Amino acid sequence: MPTSFDLSQLLLISIAYLLTLFGVAWITERGLLPQALLRHPLVYTLSLGVYASAWAFYGTVGLAYEYGYGFLSYYLGISGAFLLAPVLLQPILRITRTYQLSSLADLFAFRFRSTLAGTLTTLFMLIGVLPLLALQIQAVADTVQILTHSNNEQQVAFGFCVLITLFAILFGARHISNREKHEGLVVAIAFESIVKLIAIGAVGLYAIFVVFDGPSGLENWLNNNQEALQTLHSPLQEGPWRTLLLVFFAAAIVMPHMYHMAFTENLNKRALGTASWGLPLFLLLMSLAIPPILWAGLHLNVATDPEYYTLGLGMTGGADWLSLLAFVGGLSAASGLIIVITLALSGMALNHLVLPIYQPSADNNIYRWLLWTRRSLIAAIIMASYGFYQLLGTEHGLTNLGMAAFTATVQFLPGALSVLYWPQANRRGFIGGICAGMLVWTLTLLLPLISELSGINLFGLEMRFNPDTWHLAAIASLAVNILVFALVSVFTQRSAEEISAAEACSVDNVSRPQRMELLAHSPQEFAQQLAKPLGNVTAQKEVEQALRDLGLPFNERRPYALRRLRDRLEANLSGLMGPAVAQDIIETFLPFKLDRHGYVTEDIHFIESRLEDYHSRLTGLAAELDALRRYHRQTLQDLPMGVCSLAKDNEILMWNRALQRLTGIDGDEVIGSRLGDLPPPWNDLLTEFVEDQSAHLHKQKLLINSQTHWLSLHKAAIDEPGQAGSSGLVLMIEDQTENQMLEEELMHSERLASIGRLAAGVAHEIGNPITGIACLAQNLREESEQPEVLESAEQIVEQTKRVTRIVQSLVNFAHVGSRHHSSNEAVNLQASTSEAIHLLSLNRRGAEVKYDNLCDPEHLAAGDSQRLVQVLINLLGNARDASQNGDHIRISSEQNEHQVVLKVEDQGSGIDKSIRDRLFEPFFTTKEPGSGTGLGLALVYSIIEEHYGQITVESPADPASGRGSRFVITLPRYTSMPGAPA
Repeated sequence: MPTSFDLSQLLLISIAYLLTLFGVAWITERGLLPQALLRHPLVYTLSLGVYASAWAFYGTVGLAYEYGYGFLSYYLGISGAFLLAPVLLQPILRITRTYQLSSLADLFAFRFRSTLAGTLTTLFMLIGVLPLLALQIQAVADTVQILTHSNNEQQVAFGFCVLITLFAILFGARHISNREKHEGLVVAIAFESIVKLIAIGAVGLYAIFVVFDGPSGLENWLNNNQEALQTLHSPLQEGPWRTLLLVFFAAAIVMPHMYHMAFTENLNKRALGTASWGLPLFLLLMSLAIPPILWAGLHLNVATDPEYYTLGLGMTGGADWLSLLAFVGGLSAASGLIIVITLALSGMALNHLVLPIYQPSADNNIYRWLLWTRRSLIAAIIMASYGFYQLLGTEHGLTNLGMAAFTATVQFLPGALSVLYWPQANRRGFIGGICAGMLVWTLTLLLPLISELSGINLFGLEMRFNPDTWHLAAIASLAVNILVFALVSVFTQRSAEEISAAEACSVDNVSRPQRMELLAHSPQEFAQQLAKPLGNVTAQKEVEQALRDLGLPFNERRPYALRRLRDRLEANLSGLMGPAVAQDIIETFLPFKLDRHGYVTEDIHFIESRLEDYHSRLTGLAAELDALRRYHRQTLQDLPMGVCSLAKDNEILMWNRALQRLTGIDGDEVIGSRLGDLPPPWNDLLTEFVEDQSAHLHKQKLLINSQTHWLSLHKAAIDEPGQAGSSGLVLMIEDQTENQMLEEELMHSERLASIGRLAAGVAHEIGNPITGIACLAQNLREESEQPEVLESAEQIVEQTKRVTRIVQSLVNFAHVGSRHHSSNEAVNLQASTSEAIHLLSLNRRGAEVKYDNLCDPEHLAAGDSQRLVQVLINLLGNARDASQNGDHIRISSEQNEHQVVLKVEDQGSGIDKSIRDRLFEPFFTTKEPGSGTGLGLALVYSIIEEHYGQITVESPADPASGRGSRFVITLPRYTSMPGAPA
């Protein structure tokens, strides 16, 4: 006598199990489980076990009873889809993640750029899955009725719907939007899959080892009951197993709960690879239990329908624990599927039924409104399922309900495949095909389920309907769907939006058009515009979230980055409100400029990023072309000349490494911005060059970081990608600074050499006459006693001495610059400075200044001490001439590993910037005529150059007062090691 269970006992078990599921989800969302576990591919794979609903737990035994081994198609169909994951599921996952498409309706609305496509998909999906939801309710009600032997199915069904509504809201509607991943839900459904596997596995093992006393007993029974094997084999020759494979294959993509778990709740995109073999393995383990359960039920003559042999075995065999375990397994399968389907359908209904008709005011809290609307939709969908269950009654088996639902949803398979592999498909074809297919399904399967209709007379043709011939209805509806879809798509035109969306969804897509300029020029303007439909708070949050997703700053102004921000906002709003509403908001409030005269090119940045994503998957000629592209790009990047490519609107498309080093501007920061947005002085230089008619500009002088650079610029016109005849530019910037400095140094050396030769000749020619004049003047002074004559003779002698000093300067200047006589002696800079100060102090002319000799006595330079003393006399003399009474002249020294630095600093009036570059030219002087020859600093420059040193000028030395000059001399440090400079 089968055991009878108490209803309250089953109710407590049900509540306890659902609370356990919720506890698993709550622990997960509180972060009490490690992230490595949450994102482990095994968890994701088990969450896909939601596919195994109450029909899989109970109904597949009935399916095996009716269709024999054809029941395996329930598992093999979806396994085939997952084995094709690289070409079928991975592309859909990419589109879903990129554009935040949380449902099949979102995918169709995005692909066909049609609000109506999303709305019809949602309506037909709601109608199509009602039999599947009613199946779950009926399964729970029937199992309770079987276990309690009572006739209270209606009350149990209603109570179960109320309970599952509460838990569905707790599981998936405690958050604001679809774009948030429900990690708790994923882990809870994975846990539920383990429970189902354990439960049906336990029943299968019970059938083998308890009912048949082991595999040998089962084998004996099968030998004695050959008809049991025949009933499994015979339907394969004539049954609808091929149609079963097709509808279950489609379930992987089109069933709302599978789409939701496979794509929307995917936490790790690589986990799909594991699921491609992990889910088939999971379903194989579940299917292994079905034949033993069926044979055990036949052997024991279980009183229940074959669909409930899983439950009836324990009751017939007196194993109450097994019956309760089977009940929990069936409850787990039913509740998991209802929760996930209602979550998916509520999002579809919100995005495609509610929001297109009514959008909340910007004054409201949009997030809260969306949340409560979704909760209401969850309750409405579950109550609609209960109403459909009531309408059907209990005379239909689980198989009829399941096949009706799967046949309805298979109508979406042509549209799903066209998203990936048929770019020519359009919205008219999709809408026409889905309407035609659903009409046939309604007439052939839905109406016979809910009414007494057994056939219709269509144009004189009598058509008979029977739920048992569902496979004929499935083939007919799908054939009509495909035929209308194909014909309408072929003979009608696609819109520009559809073409763009088709390219974005295509499997082999590596390009995307629409590189256009936005009216908004900053994220703040984005927020201001979106505040009109969304409200200030919501708009600000959405813009900030999109910026965080892209890793962009709030002050971003680059056109390319703003286009990415616009696309990201559309994707995020799509996850929040559906693609149709999101597209309408973005196009209305963040439009592109319309006065571009049709100027649209392909976004080269997007192409580059897509090619990088596809790099590892390219093969054959595509891989070779990609390798060639990389080679040419690397060539441009590594050129020693700066290269910058521009679009027609002056948007920067490339900025190579040499240009990064020259300008100090990182390529990642500047690519995608306008040329005029570059920091100075590059913006003015390059903008003026682009606008200039000449193709070359040579040796342009530019001050970069207080240093003078000479640049040569070149440009050439190029066609932009995807826009023949649209002339962009490539700029080449060559740094000629080093060449210019070498040329100037060479010219200076040549000038000094020429002047030296001239000075030697002049000194020789002037020396003899001057000596004669001096002798005559001295004789005249000795021979005459007249005061006038003596005064004139004295003046002649003084003037000849002055001429002699000038001639001596010319001789000294003529002798410098030869490196053949330079020495490598140790020069004590402190001692040399002291000697120069002493010699200057003998001449009382000039201001009374104080010399501060701060040179370190241990700082030794390599060179000629006498010539370096001459350098110091010239520099200190010039410093004294520029100073006032009481000023200080400071001489200091520093040294490093290879050099000694000598600094001479005064407090004088400084050196005007306009003459600073001419200081070391021969005969250039700022003193009054007759006060200087202009050879002193030229002589200093030559001596320092002879010593392999450098001399620079800094003026003003004190920026605060604007006074003073500082001469900095760099000399080789003295060393006794071989190879020292000589």
